[in-house]
Amino acid sequence: MTDLATPESLYYLIAALLVLGGLAGTILPLLPGTPLMLGGMLLAAWAEGFQRVGAITLVILGVLVIASLVLDYVAGALGAKKYGASKEALWGSVIGSVLGLFGGLPGLLLGPFVGAALGEYYARRDLERAGQIGFATWLGLILGAVAKVAIALAMLGIFAFAWFF
Repeated sequence: MTDLATPESLYYLIAALLVLGGLAGTILPLLPGTPLMLGGMLLAAWAEGFQRVGAITLVILGVLVIASLVLDYVAGALGAKKYGASKEALWGSVIGSVLGLFGGLPGLLLGPFVGAALGEYYARRDLERAGQIGFATWLGLILGAVAKVAIALAMLGIFAFAWFF
C-alpha cells in the first residue's frame, strides 16, 4: 500500500490543480491557461523523474503554449485585418483588448469590438463600416478562443499519450 502523504503525491496534486486551472484559464479571463497547464505538466514530469514525459514532449508542449499566447494577442486584429480594417482599427482592437482586461468577461468580449469600431470610425467616418470591422474583430477573437481551447486539448492528449504509452 502506498503512502498518500509522500512528496510525490503532493507534487501530482499540485500538478493536477495547475492543469485544471489552466483548462479553466483557456475560457476565463485573467488566467494564463496554457502556461498553467504546461507548469502542471512539467511538475508531473519532474515528480516522476522525466521517465514518461521527456524533453521532446515538453518542447512540443512549449511550442503549443507559445502558439496559444500569440493567438491571444493577434486573433482579433487578424479578423479585422482580413476584412480590410484601417491601421487605426487594428490599434483600436489592441487597445480595446488591453483595456477590456479590466472589465472582466464583458470587457474581454466587448473591448476589442469597441476599440476596432472606434478606430475605424476615426479613420473613415463611416459608422456602418466601423460596425462591420468591429464585428470582424469580435469574430476573430471567438475563432481564436476556439483555437486556444483546441490547443489546450491537444496539449492534454500529447501529455497523456507520453505518460501512458
